[in-house]
Amino acid sequence: MQYDLLITNSSILPLASDSTELIPGGYLASIGEDIVAMGPMTELPANAKATTTIDGTGTLTMPGLINTHNHAAMTLFRGLADDLPLMAWLNNHIFPAEAKFVNHEMVYWCSKLASAEMIRSGTTCVADGYFYEDAAAQAFRDTGMRAVAAQAVVDFPAPGVPDPADNIAMVEEFINNWQDKESLITPAIFCHALYTCSPETLQKGKELARKRQVPFFIHLAETEFEVQESIKEHGLTPTRRLYQLDLLDQNTIAVHCVWLNKEDQQLLATTGTKVASCPGSNMKLASGIAPLAELEQQHVVIGLGTDGCASNNNLDLFAEMDLAGKLQKTKKLDPTLLPAPTILRMATSGGAKVLGLDEKIGCLAIGKKADCIILDLKGANLTPFYGANLLPSAATGYDVQTTIINGQVIMRDRKITYFDEMKTMTKVRELAREIKAPT
Repeated sequence: MQYDLLITNSSILPLASDSTELIPGGYLASIGEDIVAMGPMTELPANAKATTTIDGTGTLTMPGLINTHNHAAMTLFRGLADDLPLMAWLNNHIFPAEAKFVNHEMVYWCSKLASAEMIRSGTTCVADGYFYEDAAAQAFRDTGMRAVAAQAVVDFPAPGVPDPADNIAMVEEFINNWQDKESLITPAIFCHALYTCSPETLQKGKELARKRQVPFFIHLAETEFEVQESIKEHGLTPTRRLYQLDLLDQNTIAVHCVWLNKEDQQLLATTGTKVASCPGSNMKLASGIAPLAELEQQHVVIGLGTDGCASNNNLDLFAEMDLAGKLQKTKKLDPTLLPAPTILRMATSGGAKVLGLDEKIGCLAIGKKADCIILDLKGANLTPFYGANLLPSAATGYDVQTTIINGQVIMRDRKITYFDEMKTMTKVRELAREIKAPT
């Protein structure tokens, strides 16, 4: 039997169901993009050979993590404006910086840097939303990253779209450039928020998403202020407002969802709207704690995201798993909420469902795409290793030894081999010289 890639002697964590059961001393094999065989080493054919063989002794092989919300190019603004509330952070620092510094080159190189950081910490698929998203999609393609890339829409002059009247036309052009063109790239629409997009823009964006059958992303109920302003202006919560505008359905991904009342939660559940939760960013901006436990109980599909690293300030999805679980337990004073299998699912198969990619990725199974990561279990933080339930609270991105996307080894033994990481960091440092350092 000839394989393209063969991982041997590794504990395999399929996560194909709610179970965290391991295949100890297992193997995983792929041909091209697909997983074709998996099981205990005792079942590996004696004549098995592979173009690339990885000895996984002392490791765990699991599905790659799926980051359901990011603004990758904002690596350039990491640490630029910290310790501020959301609206002051956006209006006084981020929007002005974007107006001055965001261009095609910046988005390409800074998205490439974000890819390096995500690859190093075990993320194999990202949902990104930003301006000049064509450059971001190129960066993801050039780094081997699987991505749902969404062109951003706002109703004021923005990078790459000086006339807001052109924003939906620009999105359609972006979709035309990428839909069904690259196996790793799925185009999408990101209408920023209710407070930056008019009802007409939102409805046109959603109409286009339905027409082209692409995901529709929107920030929703991130802060208490946003909710109060919506009630003051429309007499409705932001969630009710989106429902009134017919924007909620199974292809809408609502990001953050921190300030939801019970009726809002029920609306998301009944419409099939998906949720991308970013606990680290919500904590750093003091936005609040999303009601993930309640949403989970209502069977809302939830994925985890880092948000852009300007509001986090890192892209380590293992850290988000840790925060997501502990915040829910602390909020409700209930240590049983969001147990480890649930958290692991949010970062893998749940994320795949959020992005509409669950037929391809999210777990390890024959026929799925070979998106997987190999963790070193020999570190002090994972010793002793009694099982996968330890991962959300003890593992970090630094434990990721090897990252494989679509059957390609992107990083092996902590060395990124698919693209020039050092050149990428050098380019971003050059771009950063134009920005005044924070005081």
